[in-house]
Amino acid sequence: MTPLFGILSLIVTIALFTVLRPLFLLLEAIIFLASMAAVYQERKIWLHPKVPSLTPVGLVKVFCLNVVWMTVCGLGAIATALEAAITGHWLELGHTRKLAHMVVERKCAMLVTNIFVGNVIVKGTEHLPKEYPDSPAPIYVANHASQIDSAVVYFIEKQWRWIMKSSIMFLPGVGQCTYLGDHIWIDRSRTKSKANKNSSTGARNLYVKSDASIQEGTPMFFFPQGTRRMGERLPFKDGAFKVAKNNDSQLVPISIHIPVTAWNSLYPFGTADPVVLTVHKPIDSKDKDIETLKKETAEVIYSVLPDYSKQD
Repeated sequence: MTPLFGILSLIVTIALFTVLRPLFLLLEAIIFLASMAAVYQERKIWLHPKVPSLTPVGLVKVFCLNVVWMTVCGLGAIATALEAAITGHWLELGHTRKLAHMVVERKCAMLVTNIFVGNVIVKGTEHLPKEYPDSPAPIYVANHASQIDSAVVYFIEKQWRWIMKSSIMFLPGVGQCTYLGDHIWIDRSRTKSKANKNSSTGARNLYVKSDASIQEGTPMFFFPQGTRRMGERLPFKDGAFKVAKNNDSQLVPISIHIPVTAWNSLYPFGTADPVVLTVHKPIDSKDKDIETLKKETAEVIYSVLPDYSKQD
């Protein structure tokens, strides 16, 4: 983090609270509505009969986490853009991307986790690749059960590009920050037209940009389930494994264990079970077909996670 970025962040915060107070209030109103939508989505995820539903305490924590996350990311995105413009780094995508992704995104994610969720334990760090790997870069693959996943993975403290739903671009703060972080967007609508496939958020462009990222040495990060499900082991989709085959990349499986008390505990006013990330030994994609890779990766990831379908 540059000294200029820290100064700009402070200036932006003061300006929004004083001179630009009406704008700040408008942004907070939008963040309030977006956070309410996040509560609704997270509540549905935790309705599985094998896991406890969210209590009023849990719902409040989901709401507060999103308010803080979007607000801080928004301030960080503005500071990042100003820093790039003032220093002349605007055209240097690598500089702006690292500032947005490795500073703003990472610090915001770790902040909200520490405030609202609890401790994160990372196991198997010896399996993490070098920070600047040789081409082709590896592909991180993890299970996806809760909104918490998107925050706690930053505790591995590595850089990557996300595959993200294009709708996230419209989230206050988060959307602008991830845009500056140069992540890859995909339109998950059911439109199957040729125009959609070839668009900037189409499936074909997903593979083109993912391949380019891998070849330049920046890993990709996939949640191959495609959607969040607490209590269910959804089958993996092909995307991550196609990219791995296209580039002969290694797959780095990561198991994310979210305790069922993650939202409903009284943390930070009490204790909380930790979230546990387990980084597994990389899987070589050479000489294996996509179905074999999917099966092997899923077995590794789920091997250390509870199977709620078998619990009474």
